[in-house]
Amino acid sequence: MMTAIVIIVVSGALIAGAIWGIYGSLSKQLEGFLVALAGGALLVSALLELINPALEENSVPITLAAVFAGAVTFTVLDYLVKEKWGSDSGGGLLAAITLDGIPENLALGVALISAGPASVAALSGSILLSNLPEAAGGAKEMAENQHSKKKILFLWVFTAVILSASALLGHYLLTDVPSEYLNYIKCFAGGAVVGSLALEVFPKAFKDDKYWTGLATAIGLVLALYLNTLGE
Repeated sequence: MMTAIVIIVVSGALIAGAIWGIYGSLSKQLEGFLVALAGGALLVSALLELINPALEENSVPITLAAVFAGAVTFTVLDYLVKEKWGSDSGGGLLAAITLDGIPENLALGVALISAGPASVAALSGSILLSNLPEAAGGAKEMAENQHSKKKILFLWVFTAVILSASALLGHYLLTDVPSEYLNYIKCFAGGAVVGSLALEVFPKAFKDDKYWTGLATAIGLVLALYLNTLGE
């Protein structure tokens, strides 16, 4: 039950963020600052919760290969969706915003299998913090491009449902997987998260908030490190 609640709340932040972006007020500077802060927190969580356990318990070469494979997979899919398919059409737009959330939700679903409360708090908090400004900024930009507000909200609600379902499905399907292989799956998800941060999060943050991005990233990093110490 707790797993479902965590995943639904985190994905629900996409809907809340979309409503904020469509009907509320959000400056580019604040959006960039929040995105960078969330990115710093996510970077720490990906390293500590997803990648580091495999480095300590599994084969180092295979672990590093899994991380790289995750980053390559996200990069290729991001290129295909954004450059080849295009994100202006309804289907392309849905694919684009769904793809951006897949690494984080995959990571959350897998991490919830064996992570402790502090680890879950750090990772889920980072993703929730990331989802809010990303959805708000994306929905605001879509509204400015003359998309119907109802259509925009529907796309974000549908995305939240898809990501929640994929996280829950991944969590329950992988529950009985041996820890060695589970660690490699976490590394793959961690690599995908790193790829999404490099391609989507930090460039957007710098574009909107310029040099405050560095400070915001450091704040997010410190917050995530602190949350991880609470379970020690």
